[in-house]
Amino acid sequence: MEILDLRHFASNDLRSLIEEEVAVWRTSLHWDYRASSDMILRYADSRILPGFCAIERGRVHGYCFFVYEGAKGVIGDLYVEDSPSTHERRQAIEMELLRHSITTLQQSPGIHRVEAQLLIHPTGHLTAPFLSEGFRRYRRRFLTLPIEEAYTAPQRPLPHDIEIHRWTEADYQPAAHIITSAYRAHIDSDVNDQYRTISGSLRFLNNIVRFPGCGVFDPASSFVAFHRPTRTRIGVLLCSRVRTDVGHITQVCTLPEYRGTGIGEHLLRYCYADLAARRFTELSLTVTEENARALAFYLRLGFQHLHTFDGFVWEG
Repeated sequence: MEILDLRHFASNDLRSLIEEEVAVWRTSLHWDYRASSDMILRYADSRILPGFCAIERGRVHGYCFFVYEGAKGVIGDLYVEDSPSTHERRQAIEMELLRHSITTLQQSPGIHRVEAQLLIHPTGHLTAPFLSEGFRRYRRRFLTLPIEEAYTAPQRPLPHDIEIHRWTEADYQPAAHIITSAYRAHIDSDVNDQYRTISGSLRFLNNIVRFPGCGVFDPASSFVAFHRPTRTRIGVLLCSRVRTDVGHITQVCTLPEYRGTGIGEHLLRYCYADLAARRFTELSLTVTEENARALAFYLRLGFQHLHTFDGFVWEG
C-alpha cells in the first residue's frame, strides 16, 4: 500500500470510494453527504485539494483531505473502504493517512493550529496518531430528535420583551457578535477557535450559510431572538438540511446575560415547528460532552444519543 498526494488523482479515481462513504453517512448519521462529496470531487478534478490517498495496484482504497484557513489547518474528512480485508488492516491504513496529514499540517509554514472532527468515526477509534502528536481530545455527542405532530411547549413563556423572527441577511453581523459573546471562555471556543473573534465568527457563518459542508443552510427553520425595546438581537439558531427530511442545528446560542431565560428552548421550538410543518422526520445536533449543561438541556427536551465521536485540537 502506497500513500500518495491526493492532488495526483481526479474524480474518476475517487468516485466509487466516495459513493461508498455516502452510503455510510446515510446509514450511520441519517445524513445525505452527496453535496459535500460532489464538492470534494470537483476540487479533486481541479487538483487543488490537499491530502493523501492510499493506493494499491493502481486503485484508491482510502483518502484523507485537509484545508488551510490562515494559520490553521483543518482535517476535513477521512475514509477507507470497507473491503473484505480485516478490520486491523483498514485501521492501519486510516492511521497511516492521518499520520501523513498531521505531519504535513504541523510542518506547514505559518500553521500554528490544527483541528479535526471526523463525525462518522466512533470515539476512541482514531485517537493514537492525534494523541501521540500532542493533540487535545474532546468527546462529542451526535443527538437526534424525532419530529412528530405534537411538541411539548417550553415550561416558561417567552419573556414579554422578546420576539423571534426568521433569519435574514441582515442578521449576519449581529449573529457574529452573539456567537463571540456566547462562547467567550467556553469549552467550544477551544474546539473551534473561530468562535473567539468577530471575524472568525463571520467566517463560521459564511461556511455554514454559503457552503454545503454541514448540509444546505435552511433559512426557513433558522431564527433570531430580538429584544424588542432596543431592537437588539440577543439569540440565534441556525439550521441546515442534511437530508430531504432531516434538519441539523449547526448553531444555537444566546448572549450570556440571557442564559436561563428559556429563549434557547423557544428558538428550538420555532425550528421544530417549521420542520414539522414541512413534514421533516428528524432534527439532529452535536454537543461537546464537557458542556454538561447543554447536554442535559438537550436530553431533557427529548434528544436521543445516536453516536459519539472525537474532536481534536493541536496548537503549536
